[in-house]
Amino acid sequence: MVSFLRSWQGAVLAIVAVSASAQQAHVHTAPPPLAVGAALDKDGRLWLARMENQRLVVSRSDDGGASFAAPVAVTPQPEAVTADAENRPKIAVGADGVVHLSWTQNLGQKMTGHIRYARSTDGGRTFAAPVILNDDRQIVSHRFDALAVDGRGGVAAVWLDARARSGKSVKGSPATDVGLFAAVSKDGGSSFGRNRKIADHSCQCCRTGITWTAEGPVAFWRHVFGKNIRDFAIARLDGTPLQRVTDDAWEIDGCPHHGGNIAADGRGKLHLVWFTNGKKRQGIFHRRIGLDGKTGMSEPMPLGDPARQAGHPDVAAHGDRVLVTWREFDGKRLSAWAMLSQDAGASWSAPQRLAETAQAADYALPLVDGRRAMVVWNTAAEGLRVLPVGGDAP
Repeated sequence: MVSFLRSWQGAVLAIVAVSASAQQAHVHTAPPPLAVGAALDKDGRLWLARMENQRLVVSRSDDGGASFAAPVAVTPQPEAVTADAENRPKIAVGADGVVHLSWTQNLGQKMTGHIRYARSTDGGRTFAAPVILNDDRQIVSHRFDALAVDGRGGVAAVWLDARARSGKSVKGSPATDVGLFAAVSKDGGSSFGRNRKIADHSCQCCRTGITWTAEGPVAFWRHVFGKNIRDFAIARLDGTPLQRVTDDAWEIDGCPHHGGNIAADGRGKLHLVWFTNGKKRQGIFHRRIGLDGKTGMSEPMPLGDPARQAGHPDVAAHGDRVLVTWREFDGKRLSAWAMLSQDAGASWSAPQRLAETAQAADYALPLVDGRRAMVVWNTAAEGLRVLPVGGDAP
């Protein structure tokens, strides 16, 4: 049984999970992975996706994280679900109330996986049997999925895919045999069309992002330009050409394992966050841009303190409200940070240090709707925290 207790300081949620096997003598139960997925539904309820006892489970809170309903299993059998910081389970709840999940199933061999999907049409009480989204079924790398829904029957997933490799050597960049693929459903996840290749030459192990806009889903990922310039690109999933949206000129012969994310606001702008160690700039940044990837591009706005290793930024948006988060490390303690805009990125609150920990911690996950902004942060010592974010611009 899992219980969640909220303290009066910083809305700390302590998680206790005890299995029957762990109570037996000389039996060791490993702690669950720290990486979780989180989402808000249209009524402001908080949903969590996490690993427990080798199963992917979903829990819901109706009171902002003060308490959670009993977890419901998504995977009917034990499954090797990847749940690390760059590659966590994803959860999204549409305006129609359907709960959608995607995740990477580890296939046991180095850097191999399948992209899995499941949904609940009864408010999270039960989940349909999971399906595999990558239609080639090869034992190669299908990993680092991202998920977006529109609540009107549209579901889109993107991931990094090495099906072109197939055991063959490829000349050129070490990433030329990895691309970005997508699967799209028009019937709420009941079925998906054939996989679409969105781009070749993606970075191998940086998390991807996706957001739903008025023109459909838009993907965001670290792309390999030329031989080894690893900047970011966006693309719609309808076959339109990709657009390069960062120009940091980071040339590196290998994947930095440090992706970014994307969110669409209510004014038709995209908000991008990313990390770079390029020739032109270093650190983590935010930028807003038009849906075409060209117009209205802002200058990159630095986030965090490079001296404290600021990294792993994330972003969420709802209407005019945009929330960015990141994590810092001062050599002894990790800390979760956030900034909130109330005017679609025209101005921002001061950076807010929300919490810190002396042990291992997940990345800070931003959630925002018309009423509140919060950060979900899972730490080894303190457990899962739901941290409120203040939002007045200076």
